Amino acid sequence: MFRARLLSSIILMMITLIIVVLGSDLLFASLFVISLIGMMELYRVVGVHKSFPGILGYLAVAVFYLQIHLKVDHYELMTFIIFLMFLMFAYVFGFPMFKTEQIAVTFLGLFYVGIMLSYIYQVRMLEDGQIIVWLIFIGAWGSDTCAYCVGMLFGKHKVAPKLSPKKSVEGCIGGIIGAALIGFLFALIFRSRIHLIQNPLLVFAIIGAASSVISQIGDLAASAIKRNHEIKDYGNVIPGHGGILDRFDSIIFTAPIVYYLAVLADSMR
Repeated sequence: MFRARLLSSIILMMITLIIVVLGSDLLFASLFVISLIGMMELYRVVGVHKSFPGILGYLAVAVFYLQIHLKVDHYELMTFIIFLMFLMFAYVFGFPMFKTEQIAVTFLGLFYVGIMLSYIYQVRMLEDGQIIVWLIFIGAWGSDTCAYCVGMLFGKHKVAPKLSPKKSVEGCIGGIIGAALIGFLFALIFRSRIHLIQNPLLVFAIIGAASSVISQIGDLAASAIKRNHEIKDYGNVIPGHGGILDRFDSIIFTAPIVYYLAVLADSMR
């Protein structure tokens, strides 16, 4: 298990590096596929992955990504409302085929997976996006590594014993400090190539710390869904890790926060 997990982690990082560096249409298409798989995994938890509500969810995320690609942002709200209306149509005229939870999770899936993951692409398309986009992974995977190391060495107080018994308060703090430090060092190395943000050393450290907090909440949220439905993993797409949501649960939350903090920092120049 450990060998498979390590090997898949290395391969996943290499693929991520290539896709994010190349960006553009390759990153866009990859995120769209990942979003579809992630939504399918979430929908499978409540049994709608092959039913009409699930199909509506896949169509809705396809329309949303098309709007991003064509840069027609002002129609996004209309897409969400129409999606909800069709879901209510399925709920009412299919009654009692679908439960309230199934409809609610179907609607949640579009936001929780599809929309939030799309912010990786939106960050990459910003000015200096080829640099800033890595803060998403620093805030998620970098934070997770630091939290794990600190937790193993100093962890004593459990942060959520019923939800995730292995996570400690000390580990969480270590993850936040570690992500802030990595963000600072990252800015120190690449500051000559950063034009969007006026004080990248401070801003990258803040974004790293904030992303760490959000990523840990995202990780616990994904765990909570699994605990509620008594499943170990969302899928088996990634050997040793599980499904897309098992590996991208924290990134789902860090991508939007990095985007908006970067835009905020740019507006304060």
